[in-house]
Amino acid sequence: MILMFSPVLMDAPYEARVDGDVLIIDGVALDFGPLPAGAILPRAAIDSPWIAGDVARDAGGVLTVPLILPHGARAPHATRFPAPIEAGDGPVDLPLFETPVPEDSHED
Repeated sequence: MILMFSPVLMDAPYEARVDGDVLIIDGVALDFGPLPAGAILPRAAIDSPWIAGDVARDAGGVLTVPLILPHGARAPHATRFPAPIEAGDGPVDLPLFETPVPEDSHED
């Protein structure tokens, strides 16, 4: 599964995992298994606030899923301008929500 991201400034991140053709975001499963090779599932047909566009399965069977990517005010450049990632079964290693502030920082 290829995940493409549309970064959006938000209050909190989500957790995602992949199980075959199922993408699970914060415990809600989105099953793309029925989508045949070469087909496109329109965004309007998907009941999830995290899907950013149409989901497609190429002729080789690979799914491409565009996702909203929440990020904080101090998100690193790689999060604000993320590259697509290939996600296999298991937890998805999402870009950092924001750059951690060092403990000795005086930032409030």
